[in-house]
Amino acid sequence: MELEMSWMTFTMLILASYRLTHLVVFDKITEFIRKPFLTKKKTSNNETKTVPKSNVGYLLTCYWCAGIWSAIFLGLIYLLIPDIAQYVIFILAIAGGQAILESFVGVNLKRTQLYDEEAKELK
Repeated sequence: MELEMSWMTFTMLILASYRLTHLVVFDKITEFIRKPFLTKKKTSNNETKTVPKSNVGYLLTCYWCAGIWSAIFLGLIYLLIPDIAQYVIFILAIAGGQAILESFVGVNLKRTQLYDEEAKELK
């Protein structure tokens, strides 16, 4: 079986996989999925840290692990049910691209605000 795919489709799959991975691993909205597989542990500095209590917990908190499963999931739905997958991938790709842009813009805006505050303090 030969898989032919345009660069645009491949880019959208990458962005969609990025966003789905971030959604599962980091976002507050999916915390209810991660929570049963995590536990709180005290560190030597008397701080509390949330750690996985099983392999499923690692899967849901490891960006690299979840990224593989996100890619497999999106790749399979794209191959098996492309009529439905195209909509899911389209939305996740837009959100993924936006998240990447926001990271760059947001960091630079915060940096600019920090420089403005430092400049005011020096005056």
